Amino acid sequence: MGTYDSRTYQGAYMAGVIAGAMTKTNTLGVVASIPIPEVIRNINSFTLGAQSTNPNVKTKVVWVNEWFSPQETKAATSLINGGADILMQNTDSSAVLQTAEKMGKRGFGWDSDMKAYAPKAHLGSSVINWAPFYIKAVGDTLDGKWTNTPVWWGVKEGAIDLVSLADDVPAEAKAKLDTVKAGLKDGSFHIWKGPIADNTGKEVLAKDQVADDKFLGGVNFYVKGVEGRCRAAQSKQRFPPPKSRDTARGFFVRRRRRAPWRCASWAYLLQDRRRPDPPTRKT
Repeated sequence: MGTYDSRTYQGAYMAGVIAGAMTKTNTLGVVASIPIPEVIRNINSFTLGAQSTNPNVKTKVVWVNEWFSPQETKAATSLINGGADILMQNTDSSAVLQTAEKMGKRGFGWDSDMKAYAPKAHLGSSVINWAPFYIKAVGDTLDGKWTNTPVWWGVKEGAIDLVSLADDVPAEAKAKLDTVKAGLKDGSFHIWKGPIADNTGKEVLAKDQVADDKFLGGVNFYVKGVEGRCRAAQSKQRFPPPKSRDTARGFFVRRRRRAPWRCASWAYLLQDRRRPDPPTRKT
């Protein structure tokens, strides 16, 4: 059995580069799913990307506590009402982007190209492309070369990209994005490179220090610029990034774990409102 995952934080950073250049209110919003290191890392990376083109940016977060939730629209609306004019999400539907369009704001697609769902609001989509990994894994298996070494692929391997940029994205922002992509591909650019502080002012990475995968797999704090607080609630255990999700079958596993962290948003924490079981039919 092996584990595999994608470096979604790289796509979040690239979306942030565009968001920082496009915002008019200097306030961004993120609709977040489950408070695990993967999602917290994406929120932070989005903010770091935005700060690279606009140091005055701040990010507001609302948690819906599910990967797919009817609360996404409500969360997006609350962020816009709170001043955010560009939204990103770490949830699995197009509801956030569609809400942005209905309210005259901008946003990003997540995991797949969502331009068709809200073309006026769409600034770009952070996409995951599993094909390169699947092709290599199947080929290695057929050739008898497959090993269970954990895999965590990103822009370098063709697993992560930011696609379908809006026509009105400034040329300077596009050039910055191209530079970031090139740096991620050849390894010359590191998103998580110090100095980086959390939003309480505590230094988490010293100047020129580059975060390793162990550090990235245990992110349980908000960086400077993200509003609210994020603290360890149930566990202080750090989870290696390739084991962060658990949705595939066979000898490859993407692991989803129960949330080890609890994060308070700027406004409120949307509770986990699961639909009740259907009533039992009497016979």
